[in-house]
Amino acid sequence: MKNKIGLSVIISFLFLVGTQAQQNALHKWQKGMVTDEFIYDKASFPSCHSASIVETTAGNLVYALFGGTRERNPDVEIYICRYENGQWTGPQSVADGVQEDGSRLPTWNPVLYQIPDGDLLLFYKVGPKPSEWWGMLKRSTDGGKTWSDAEKLPEGFLGPIKNKPVLLSNGNLICPSSTEGNGWNIHFEITPDFGKTWRKVGPIATGEDNLQAIQPSVLDHGNGKLQILARSRNWALVESWSDDYGETWSPLRKTGLPNNNSGTDAVTMKNGTHVLVYNHVLPPPENPKGPRTPLNVSISKDGKKWDAVLILEDSPISQYSYPAVIQTSDGLLHFAYTWRRQKMKHVVVNPKKLKKRVIKDGAWPEVKGYELPTLETYKAEEE
Repeated sequence: MKNKIGLSVIISFLFLVGTQAQQNALHKWQKGMVTDEFIYDKASFPSCHSASIVETTAGNLVYALFGGTRERNPDVEIYICRYENGQWTGPQSVADGVQEDGSRLPTWNPVLYQIPDGDLLLFYKVGPKPSEWWGMLKRSTDGGKTWSDAEKLPEGFLGPIKNKPVLLSNGNLICPSSTEGNGWNIHFEITPDFGKTWRKVGPIATGEDNLQAIQPSVLDHGNGKLQILARSRNWALVESWSDDYGETWSPLRKTGLPNNNSGTDAVTMKNGTHVLVYNHVLPPPENPKGPRTPLNVSISKDGKKWDAVLILEDSPISQYSYPAVIQTSDGLLHFAYTWRRQKMKHVVVNPKKLKKRVIKDGAWPEVKGYELPTLETYKAEEE
């Protein structure tokens, strides 16, 4: 009996030592991180998801999420946290799915956008499920402290579906959007006057492989050249390109980066470098849905060749997902994402301190002392 107890203690000790060594090695993938924090400690809701973050005209940060009993539950509402005086305010409910007859529907996927020297916009969706939801919009004139009554977007318009709009040099605000009712399809909703009038572009052709993709993000290469990266059901991130400010788009095609059928986000920095945050996970061949961990960051100069620079989270306990990324006026990168559906995370990174490592043949590069995760690890944890 004593021998069994002794062996158990030794195994536990070795496991802890191995886990600590892995975490220590993970720090090699976290150079440049300035802040790593939860947005709140406690909330009135048990489950949360779908981050959006924005810098206001006054230079403050506003963070949006949805929270409730669980995703799709009618009690799910849109919550806002504001960074003021060196700390985050507690989650404030700013939108719900209460209907005129008193019934409730869940809310989904908030997206924040700050009009230059104007209102702060909050886009979100209401409906029983993604194939039946509709787009809503609220406005704030005081940096997110108070909000207008909800406006329903014109019939058939959803607004930016998960990722932020991009203001183009021609004055148009392009909102990356998508639908899930009759297959997965990507389109764009364009407004020249920040949400007063709208028109659609697309859907994008799904290409020879009939690629199924949603939730695009827009990268701006300058002079009207745009690129999208999007979530797919095809084991890879997919892309499309436009040379005319998003009026026409090439058919979807796979990139060399994997996708686990989970949301991503991307941003073009002021120096023209593109930043992508996503789960660098290749699912098994029998199922395009893979673990939502680890959460990775890559950068690129041309949107084609990507280098690995960060692992924001890595644990067999899923999930770290549905990220958002922005660059603030001070040049820092801000990442926001779901932490295990229990809390919301915020990470600040100095891009000048990032170390690039080449992604070859779609494989995340190895670093001495850090063991790359395997699908078997996550399957064992989930079982």
